[in-house]
Amino acid sequence: MNTFDYQRPTNVADAVAALKSTSDGRALAGGQSLLPTMKLGLSAPELLVDLSRVDGLVGISRSGNSLRIGAMTSHAAVAASAEVQRAIPALALLAGGIGDPGIRQRGTIGGSLATNDPAACYPAALLALDGVVHTDRRKIAAGDFLVGLYETALEPDELITAVEFPIPSRAGYVKFLQPASRFALVGVFVASSDRGVRVAVTGAAACAFRAEALEKALSANWAAASCRKVAIAADGLNTDLHASASYRAHLISVLSARAVEQADSAAA
Repeated sequence: MNTFDYQRPTNVADAVAALKSTSDGRALAGGQSLLPTMKLGLSAPELLVDLSRVDGLVGISRSGNSLRIGAMTSHAAVAASAEVQRAIPALALLAGGIGDPGIRQRGTIGGSLATNDPAACYPAALLALDGVVHTDRRKIAAGDFLVGLYETALEPDELITAVEFPIPSRAGYVKFLQPASRFALVGVFVASSDRGVRVAVTGAAACAFRAEALEKALSANWAAASCRKVAIAADGLNTDLHASASYRAHLISVLSARAVEQADSAAA
């Protein structure tokens, strides 16, 4: 691992100022993605800005029909939150299935979304719930935030401060995990609300995406059987040593049906 400078600010303004001070600085949240890449020599920032002591970035609150989660809130905290379990049970379930206990204690929702790993779970939730990413300077809608492979709309010196999720009438998340990493080989998040039906897929392509064919089918008839009738095209999906594009396409339909069943069970 290369040498680097290290700062541990206590407020957002100082954290942003530190990032602005260099052309090659990185914000350090839980470190579950960044530190392994540094150890492998795939990333070598000149400066790490540790966000662990920055005020105001941890916490979960509900306001009306919206759930707000601070960027430095851990996966474990989201999974254990009674507020999240009441408002969006599928989101608590998603958080509880990330990695292993150690990763869930250290990893954060803001860090996960900022990294935008193609097999991460939170990007699917962000898209399906039509969430909003709050930063130190603006609000970014889910559809604008996720840009591509490990790429988001964030500026190099921009920090996520919180994520806001509208509360759906029903939602479900199911993933077929890669057993070694516990990342999603394919994961599907379905949600129904007054905004309509949204279905988001992770693990199957370079970036999480919405499955419009499934959304159309579920809008016409919200039922697991509707998903099973939809044939997903394999074009543009990932093929790797774990699964082919055609296998992932098949999983999308299967998992979306299971996610609908989960959503109905939670809403009952």
